[in-house]
Amino acid sequence: MTTKLERPLKREIMIDDKPFTLTVDAAGLKLVEKGRRNGIELTWKQVLGPDAGANPG
Repeated sequence: MTTKLERPLKREIMIDDKPFTLTVDAAGLKLVEKGRRNGIELTWKQVLGPDAGANPG
């Protein structure tokens, strides 16, 4: 059984020896360098891409 994503989930990850904060919430994903405000944001539709509903082969 899975748990619904009701609150943002934040985790720190290291990329090339730099700390980043990854936030996962109902809207999508956000990756920000630690200590910064701006970063990369993706909605879940962007993650799935335009071919998400297409049948594979």
